Amino acid sequence: MADPEDDSPADDTTSAGANTAPAERVRPEPIQAVPVRHPGRWVAVAVVVVLVAMFAHMLVTNPAFQWSFMLNHMFRSPIIEGVRTTLVMTVLAMIAGVLLGVVAAVLRLSPNPVLSAAAWVYIWFFRAVPRYVLLVLFGNLGILYARFEFGLPFDHQIGELLGVDFSARIFGLDANTFLTGFTAGLIGLALSEGAYMAEIVRAGIQSVDPGQGEAAQALGMSRTVTMRRIILPQAMRVVVPPTGNETTAMLKDTSLLVAVPVTNELFFQLAAVGSRTFQVFPMLVAACLWYLALSSVLMVAQYFLERYFGRGFGTQTRTRMRLLGLNASHGKGGAA
Repeated sequence: MADPEDDSPADDTTSAGANTAPAERVRPEPIQAVPVRHPGRWVAVAVVVVLVAMFAHMLVTNPAFQWSFMLNHMFRSPIIEGVRTTLVMTVLAMIAGVLLGVVAAVLRLSPNPVLSAAAWVYIWFFRAVPRYVLLVLFGNLGILYARFEFGLPFDHQIGELLGVDFSARIFGLDANTFLTGFTAGLIGLALSEGAYMAEIVRAGIQSVDPGQGEAAQALGMSRTVTMRRIILPQAMRVVVPPTGNETTAMLKDTSLLVAVPVTNELFFQLAAVGSRTFQVFPMLVAACLWYLALSSVLMVAQYFLERYFGRGFGTQTRTRMRLLGLNASHGKGGAA
């Protein structure tokens, strides 16, 4: 029998374990969150509000604007005709510029050095020369050629070399008849826009994964079919936003057609009204309002085009796909 007065270590351990209570968990004090102060923001807001109020007060009280005169003249039939001419010129120049840009971009990326060099020279020249200078040049192109004739090149030189009277011209056009103000302005704007669009399209094509083209070639597609059906549709996501900016810029650059001149253009008509009535400044403000309205319509169209060609690439789409994958991993069906 063990001695009752014997204090063994085991008994001490058991007694200590029985007499020690678990420590009570102390709840932390609540955090006193103090919002960060931004006094600079409120100062900036106050400055902006004061500036907007001053600008609005100037618009209402300054008699130089002549709002009644402006509204009475900016919707007359010559001005509406100018708006129509501006829109038609913008659409036609952009269509021609986009087509030229696509061709020039494809040639620029061609493995053929002659085609690539020719495309580079075209892009270099028409990007380097200002549009105003180009419009003046094409407006006076009749000085360089009296007629534009189509047929076999160097036919007269070949005839002189052979000692015979030889002409292989199919048909010709008088330069003054063909190069009207509208036609000359359209050619100048389209050629200039084609050079800019070539760089935009080239950037879009190079943004596509090279594996896409390699996979298409492995399936037996030609280079032309691959470019038309695989590369260009994917490049549109990159091409559309800067193309929308170029369209807005083209709308504004139609005011440069005064250099050709094109007399039924919007800015020309507004400036003519201001010069005739000696109210130049109100008609300049009217021009600003017209271009603001037309550019706003183009920006809305650009927004919908970007959303259409950007399907599957946005942040919302990626978040939605992650949520659908999370639901699928938990055995839930994701509704489309």
